[in-house]
Amino acid sequence: MTDTPPPVPPHQDHPFTTSAPTPVPLEPLSEVPLAGGAPSEEPPSLLPDLSPESTDLPAAALPAEPSTRSEPVEMLDSNFPPPPPENFSDLEPVPFIASAPPAPSPSLSASSISPRHQLEAWLAAMVQSSASDLILRAGGKPSCRVDGKIRFLPGRVPGSGALLEVLNGVVGIDRMELWRETGSVDVAVHLDGLGRFRLNAYKQMGEPAVVLRRINEDPPLLESLGLPTPELKHLSARKRGIILVTGIAGSGKSTTLAAMIQHMNLHFERHVITLEDPVEMLFTEDRCVISQREVGTDCSTFYEGLRHSLRQSPDVILIGEMRDAETVNAALDATETGHLVLSTLHTVNAAQTIDRIVSFFPAEQHVQTRQRLSDNLAGVLSQRLVPRATGKGMIPAYELMTSTPHIRELLVDGRVSEISRTIDAGGEGGLISFNMSLRKLVETAVVDLEIALSASDRPDELMMALRGFQHGGEKHPTSGPQAAAGGPSGLRLSD
Repeated sequence: MTDTPPPVPPHQDHPFTTSAPTPVPLEPLSEVPLAGGAPSEEPPSLLPDLSPESTDLPAAALPAEPSTRSEPVEMLDSNFPPPPPENFSDLEPVPFIASAPPAPSPSLSASSISPRHQLEAWLAAMVQSSASDLILRAGGKPSCRVDGKIRFLPGRVPGSGALLEVLNGVVGIDRMELWRETGSVDVAVHLDGLGRFRLNAYKQMGEPAVVLRRINEDPPLLESLGLPTPELKHLSARKRGIILVTGIAGSGKSTTLAAMIQHMNLHFERHVITLEDPVEMLFTEDRCVISQREVGTDCSTFYEGLRHSLRQSPDVILIGEMRDAETVNAALDATETGHLVLSTLHTVNAAQTIDRIVSFFPAEQHVQTRQRLSDNLAGVLSQRLVPRATGKGMIPAYELMTSTPHIRELLVDGRVSEISRTIDAGGEGGLISFNMSLRKLVETAVVDLEIALSASDRPDELMMALRGFQHGGEKHPTSGPQAAAGGPSGLRLSD
């Protein structure tokens, strides 16, 4: 092509342009060398870099003065368009970018929510799914326990620093110092709209972790728990003695004790003092005065709280847990002076409970301790939660041992190993074995047979009882709607 390209039109919008400059003849683009003199197949980009990685902004410049020299023309302003090439087919089109696109609005994701709000969101999911526990470990997957099974939640727990910041705000600086010294700490927290939770912060692999357990806001009634209601009401009406509720962690011990305190609150005039670590369920006083004291806040230890409570005009003293000989001895002292004492132990049945209490003391005090227990022990309720046959919810299976003449005799003689067989025989009132409780649950189709057998200490004897044989080989006709229908859970119980 020999025609001269059309002149560059003047820049009409520049604020300093008062008249159109004289057109400048340009050489064909193929003959225009680069500023460095090196050949190029494509023209350099004349647009400013607006990519997110670029932090340099294009500098504004005035339009160049007209020139008569035949030399490369350097475009100083991106608003000046480049000269048209000789052949448009040789070049790729260059898009014109007027301005940087607007930044997208942040989405509501885990990264855009503060760690505190993320924790509250998980707690809301926990409440919605009726979970009992929420488990969080720094940097790990959040999870909860529903009907005894672990289920994972979406998202990721914040890292160590962010989780510690949340714990400092929720637990408090003083309690977090105890966490740093001992590796764990307990506290109760209340969150508006979500309820009350018991929080245990602990260390794992040197990093923070936390488990939150949901606490019912209203104390339950004994009739709603699936426990031996008449026997527990009779124990709650006592004026002196020791009542122990035992079981593994998460078996409902605190709920049972709260129901017994609520029963007293509705029917008797008493002063109840609770020693808890931490205070869990809050009571509204009806007929009782209820003083709730928290270990670590209102008293230093269970023992110290119990020792001073005897000077606070109590009728009933609830001890969150018996952990050592001092606390057991103080509890025995309290009941011997005419008080009713309620407490818990992490044992699975009545016989193990007696052995655990006796083991707190040196060997030379074992006889004396068993004698004191035979005089003061009112009853032991051991419970364990089992899944319902419907797959929704849990129900307690239990063993109940009350103070009968034969039980007191076994304690004094040191024949603790015979206690379980005595309860299984059920010859006296107030004695209910685990197998009796499980058998009732199976015969009423509340619990599947396989679950009941796995929860029993003596599954063979439970199977025999379901087939119609009592302890000792005597056959007894089974009762319940499943006896004639081939047994529970579709399993036929042959004779």
